[in-house]
Amino acid sequence: MGESNLQADLYRPVSSVLELRGVSCAYDIKRPAVRDIAFAAHEGEILCLLGPSGCGKTTILRAIAGFEPVRSGQIFLSGQLVSSPEHMTPTEDRHVGMVFQEYALFPHLRVLENIAFGLRRLSRSERKVRVHDMLRLVGLAGFERRYPHELSGGQQQRVALARALVQHPVLLLLDEPFSNLDPDMASRMRQELHDLLRRTKTTTILVTHDHDEAFAMADRIAVLNQGRLEQFDTPETIYHMPETPFVADFVGQADFISGTVSKGMVHTELGEFPNTLDCEDGTAVVVMIRPDDIHLVPTKGATSHVLSRQFRGSE
Repeated sequence: MGESNLQADLYRPVSSVLELRGVSCAYDIKRPAVRDIAFAAHEGEILCLLGPSGCGKTTILRAIAGFEPVRSGQIFLSGQLVSSPEHMTPTEDRHVGMVFQEYALFPHLRVLENIAFGLRRLSRSERKVRVHDMLRLVGLAGFERRYPHELSGGQQQRVALARALVQHPVLLLLDEPFSNLDPDMASRMRQELHDLLRRTKTTTILVTHDHDEAFAMADRIAVLNQGRLEQFDTPETIYHMPETPFVADFVGQADFISGTVSKGMVHTELGEFPNTLDCEDGTAVVVMIRPDDIHLVPTKGATSHVLSRQFRGSE
């Protein structure tokens, strides 16, 4: 995807709930945490910020929430400017819901009271209706009298989600929401959360370092590395057509083979491949091969020797 096409996609006239335009943040003026970040999240979309530790994804999330100022650029929510070097709308006025990595439930409050905490401006009857509707939606009906320590990790996460969603936020921010769960529970919660966000049509920004999690949850993914946006596209495109070596390596297993373009083909040690990028003859290229690109075909008379094996279950 060319730069001009990417910019056109980011700012096309659709219902964008969130827009970042050239956003940079810095804890140290000489070393920006994120640089010139630009993307948009459309209404009802689940967007993932994916990258390794220290890449700046949580800094971006905090800037969207209003916890961090921006050094340059602008952040818009529902078309309204909320962050720039000259302006910063308070977090409580952004109508954004956030679920923290550790859930941040109030230990002295019951489930019902935790969920209703942000609804103090509503009447008692309105609070009751909203909370009980949300309890049913997240599958916690009958748990309203329990305290957080009486719940499992998955149930605590549902309470945190319910507390964020009950306020009908314009945007939901999730910071590594599955990191405290075991693999089986995390897999189940991913599916449950995805279904819940689809049913409620909630625009969501999810932060994770796990590419499997990003692929399972997101409509589009912003891959970050060292504070910069490497690629912004659908999960399928990012996996099969990465734009940089970092993206290719980070989002899944791959082998990289050097080759040279000649007569419409890429010549490598493993053989010839189609020149899909229309590079000129003589161009040095690198071919990426995913495990799922390889198909074993029996050959009569072929000899082989297994050097080693490793059991990987269903992989």
